[in-house]
Amino acid sequence: MENAEGTLLPFPFSFFPSGPRDGCVRTTRPVFQLPRTLTTTVDANTIPLLIDRLCYRYPSFLVDAVTEHVPNERVVAVKNVTVNEEFFQGHFPGAPLMPGVLMIETLAQVSAFLLLHRDQGRPTARVFLRGVNDAKFRRQVVPGDRVRLEVSRRTGRGRIARLHGVAYVRDQVVAEAELLMAIEPDRVFIDPSAVVSPGATIGEGSTLAQNVFVGPNVKIGKGCHIGASTVIDGWTEVGDDNEISPFVSIGLPPQHLKYAGQPTRVVIGDANIIREFVTIHRGTVEGGGLTRVGNRNLLMAYAHIAHDCAVESDTILGNGATLGGHVHVEDFANISAFSGVHQFCRVGRHAFIGGYSVVTKDAMPYAKTVGNRARIYGLNTIGLVRRGFSSEAVGKLKRAYRYLLVSKLNTTRAVSRIQADESLVCPEVEYLIDFIRGSHRGVLLRRPARRADETVLDE
Repeated sequence: MENAEGTLLPFPFSFFPSGPRDGCVRTTRPVFQLPRTLTTTVDANTIPLLIDRLCYRYPSFLVDAVTEHVPNERVVAVKNVTVNEEFFQGHFPGAPLMPGVLMIETLAQVSAFLLLHRDQGRPTARVFLRGVNDAKFRRQVVPGDRVRLEVSRRTGRGRIARLHGVAYVRDQVVAEAELLMAIEPDRVFIDPSAVVSPGATIGEGSTLAQNVFVGPNVKIGKGCHIGASTVIDGWTEVGDDNEISPFVSIGLPPQHLKYAGQPTRVVIGDANIIREFVTIHRGTVEGGGLTRVGNRNLLMAYAHIAHDCAVESDTILGNGATLGGHVHVEDFANISAFSGVHQFCRVGRHAFIGGYSVVTKDAMPYAKTVGNRARIYGLNTIGLVRRGFSSEAVGKLKRAYRYLLVSKLNTTRAVSRIQADESLVCPEVEYLIDFIRGSHRGVLLRRPARRADETVLDE
């Protein structure tokens, strides 16, 4: 195995337990399945993870390493041919050669690797080799050769993909062919103990574990995994590629005394991770009738999302984090463990709320808010740098927060000064101003006991 720089690495054979991975289908042709999401960055740490996503196992497994990967376009892999390969015993005694049919099989495995990559979630399909065109074998492959396998995708029709594969030893082509691969969507798997009510919709490739209950008005998208004893009821829509752990409750009636059974909804987007004992309640008529969760969120164990909340995308709710009714959590916000957000509050973009905090006003974007009752502790510098904010944008936000926390101006005057300062013009500061002016409960600008200038300048 080698890393992205070409350094040879020992190959960890422990990644290949005997026998096929659960869920792989036995057919006349080997079936290739990747059970988890691939990464487009291939280095010494990710190569073993990529390889372990194949369900081929010894002796059928014919790929040793992946060195390059452009999703849905091209992949480069490596096969190290050793003298102890089983097929050399009879092909041929005294003059071992790698059979041409196994060269085609090796290219087919790499092709399947390329076809089953998904940006999010588990693959929801299997692939089969259905045809080979224009196969050419230009040189013998013998023990000691290191075969580089390059596969690129061409246009296909329907569920038939057309790919071109070339095998090299050093810089010499040893085999090439056009491969026709059939893509077949996975079927839905429902454990016999699960209860799926008539009228419910389950997408291709989704799996329902033991004792799951799905109500009659529920729609579940493709590639979802629903853990054991989870309940999804009410008028609920769950998008694609969601990982829902055991004992989760979604779509049950809100904890609201005026709720009288109206058909209010929960809508959950794609690629969310929802851990054990999370509860998400549907909306109320008074609040608009919708509880909404966006995409790629991580909801840790025991988190609670109350009625009529809107949680946008790429957020993190820590263990036991609780949102009261009508809370709006914006993109990339992080609410730490056992924190509570009061009903009707907003949590701004890239906000960080520390553990065990109680938030009773709108939590400022880009800032750290901590405590019971919560106070603001300056800019969330670490979080912004991790999210790729430029040093210029971070600097302008720091100066804007100095107006809000250090200048001794009231909030209205501080906002006016920020808006008048031409050196602070940028989209992030404009959003900060809009957030403050759009607040209905007021923004949380309560400073900690120590001096505010220390809090901000210590960033």
